[in-house]
Amino acid sequence: MAGNKVVIKRFLLDTVPWFTIDPFLFCVHHLDQYPEGDPRTLGPKGGSAALAGRHLGSDFDDANKWKMYHGRRIPGFPAHPHRGFETITVVLQGLVDHFDSSGATGRYGEGDTQWMTAGSGLQHSEMFPLTKSDAPNTLDLFQIWLNLPKKNKMAKPSYKMFWGPQTPVITPSEGISVRLIAGAWGDAFHRAIDPPADSWAADPENDVLVAIMTLENGSVAALPPLMGSGSSGEAAARKVSRCIYHVDGAASAELYSAGS
Repeated sequence: MAGNKVVIKRFLLDTVPWFTIDPFLFCVHHLDQYPEGDPRTLGPKGGSAALAGRHLGSDFDDANKWKMYHGRRIPGFPAHPHRGFETITVVLQGLVDHFDSSGATGRYGEGDTQWMTAGSGLQHSEMFPLTKSDAPNTLDLFQIWLNLPKKNKMAKPSYKMFWGPQTPVITPSEGISVRLIAGAWGDAFHRAIDPPADSWAADPENDVLVAIMTLENGSVAALPPLMGSGSSGEAAARKVSRCIYHVDGAASAELYSAGS
């Protein structure tokens, strides 16, 4: 890392969910090597035989290559409540079927991001349909929970979809690729899709940044400077913490204090 960025803390990603810093509440990565699916049920091919020995309803055994989580036939998370914060679900590979108590339904994945503002509250389900019957159904996703500002805690629940082809992917230097989910990378021309209006990320002074960075072997990357409305004055004196998770390779993370 370059400039005046100081490492505050290093830690292993040996617990779930991962360590987060305010206003982030939760961060987790799911990588499941699901087998071929049954086209009738959208669950694992083989039915009960394929699920033998699992704790159905609470299957989180890291010894297995894939988990059913709280699902009993289809893997995933059946109806559960959220209130007062947002969920950001980035699906790099695989599919998610969404349903909620407002009647909204949809399927997304393969590079898509769903940004859900729970606000005053709703129940929703997130299931992982195994749609391929002749090939493995790999699921690779990140989910982040972002607190809502106090004034927007009881906002009307809403969604915003960032479809894969619309999501900015930039190459700040050779061997580095950055998928921008929220915030800006270096300048106003490298900016993510606008977040929901009630989000903490909607205020540029908060400098919220959510990105997935891929580095080739030997590449060196530096975090971008702060943006905000006064990057050469007021923003220069502000302190913003960034948490970087090393997901593939060394399973560790670092917490940085980043100036401008």
